[in-house]
Parts: sequence; C-alpha cells; structure tokens
Amino acid sequence: MKTLTAPSRKRTQRDYSLAFKLSVVEQVEKGELSYKQAQHRYGIQGRSTVLVWLRKHGTLDWTAQRASKPMHNETPEQKIKRLEKALQDKEDYAYLLEETIKRVDQIKGTSFRKKFLESLPEKLKPKDE
Repeated sequence: MKTLTAPSRKRTQRDYSLAFKLSVVEQVEKGELSYKQAQHRYGIQGRSTVLVWLRKHGTLDWTAQRASKPMHNETPEQKIKRLEKALQDKEDYAYLLEETIKRVDQIKGTSFRKKFLESLPEKLKPKDE
C-alpha cells in the first residue's frame, strides 16, 4: 500500500507571502526546524533564502552571533590565551594613554591629570595617590 504524501513542488520567488516568510522564521527561531529542514519541508530552492529571511524578519542579533561564533568551540586554554591577550591590550592602551597625557602636560605646561583626578568623586579616585 502506498503512503500518500503531499507532492513537493518547486516554488518561485513570487510564491512567498510575508505571512509565509514570518511563519518559517518563527519556526526556525523557536528551534522547531533548522533552516535547512525548513528549506526541504517547504520546497524553498535558494540555499540562503531562509537565512536572508531570518536576518530581515527575525528577532536574533546576527552581528553578535557572527562575532562570538568562534568562541563556542574554543578550549579552556584558548579562552585563557584570548583573555590574557585582551587584558594585555587594555593594559598597553592604558599605559599609552597615561604617557600621552604626561607628554601633553609637559609640552603645554598643564596639569590635566591632576585637574581630572580632583574632579572625580572619591569612590572613583585611584587609591595609590
């Protein structure tokens, strides 16, 4: 006995209504389907069509996910190395900024650092000075 299945017909771009697109996007974002499964289930031909819909109509922030994607697969050692590098970069930047302020004060004969620190609230002032 044959099982009856709905024939999957190939669609054209004009067949996709906004309601259909939003429905597919919702199913993918809820995790009911992957974008590939949605492509196959609904006969969507374009490889990136569903992805384009997700970016255009979805609620997820694709820029943040793209930037953070490699970090999901990193080992603890890689994470430590990445964080140590970020810390070193911040320390280098702070040193450069401090030296620049000192140099500008020397050249201009000002005391920007002293004036700036005096204007800070007590809880934000450095403890060493």
